[in-house]
Amino acid sequence: MTENETRTTLVNNCAVNVGSILDNCFDFDSTSTKCLVVYDLQTPLSEIIFQGYKIAIPNATFLNFDTTEKDDIISAFDSYPAGSLVVLIQSGSFLLSQFRIRLHLFGLGLQVIEHMHLLRNDPAVYDVYVNSLFYDKNWYPKMSETVSKKLQIPNVDFTIESQDNTVLTVTGGLEIPKLNIGDYSGMDNTGGTFPIGEVFTEAADLSQMNGEIYIYAFAGTDFRVEIFDPFKIIIKNGVVAGWSDNAPQQFIDLYEMVIAIEPATIREIGFGLNRAITKERFLQDVTAFERILGMHLSMGQKHGVYKKPGLSPKKTKYHIDLFPVVKCAKMGSINIFKNGIYLEN
Repeated sequence: MTENETRTTLVNNCAVNVGSILDNCFDFDSTSTKCLVVYDLQTPLSEIIFQGYKIAIPNATFLNFDTTEKDDIISAFDSYPAGSLVVLIQSGSFLLSQFRIRLHLFGLGLQVIEHMHLLRNDPAVYDVYVNSLFYDKNWYPKMSETVSKKLQIPNVDFTIESQDNTVLTVTGGLEIPKLNIGDYSGMDNTGGTFPIGEVFTEAADLSQMNGEIYIYAFAGTDFRVEIFDPFKIIIKNGVVAGWSDNAPQQFIDLYEMVIAIEPATIREIGFGLNRAITKERFLQDVTAFERILGMHLSMGQKHGVYKKPGLSPKKTKYHIDLFPVVKCAKMGSINIFKNGIYLEN
């Protein structure tokens, strides 16, 4: 297949997958819902996604962020009635004065789809990004409900069995899981960052996590994921307390960066559900990589979703995603994730 044929295939697949998002996640009617797409063409991937939206929503208004005055973009946002859809296609992250664009748009009652940090992904996996946008209505609702229910089984420990018979255990229960599957019913705002596909929680008592686990990937300060030979970390009372001799210097540097500000607490316990993203073919942007079919943990005290005594979201700083080797994750004797797959029963 030639380069042009590959690009055309990606654009057409993107249009189909964007359509699946609009059909399943948003109150969108192509004949009545106004739509504004703000994009840049700084990367081939942003151009592919832009062209996909042009096919999927031909009646939308399209504004090039780099050739449009910023005040004109803000005025355009403000001119759209509540319930309209705004799509942001960003090679990096758009900056308009001091406000966060998505929060401003939500404040206007607008629906929002964000594609961010596209420049972090290598051209070799552009197809992975495009495929990850597909909304599988036969998978996300069913499996997210299954995982969520298992995580709420009372009076049992949550355990992750990792490499070399290591085990990480949480006693005392988990927080009620949150879903990132494109279901915005009952929420104040409609929309978010794509790709989607995740169930996440954390220990009800952060100090009740103890044990050892192997890590195979994490992102550095450039927010690009790198795969490593698995190395062991030791967690005591919810805090990273040591690691194996083969831990990469990049991890040690991140740990030291964290503890200079706050304890290296393990907070988020995430279950990625996006079947297009795998360890073999993955997206380098850490926000997208979080959706990988597998698990992740976060190091650092920042996790604004769950409120914990003594931890102010405004004062905590670090949330560094770590991706563990998982042979089996379970609540008590009930398997959730085993040998690379989610268990339905």
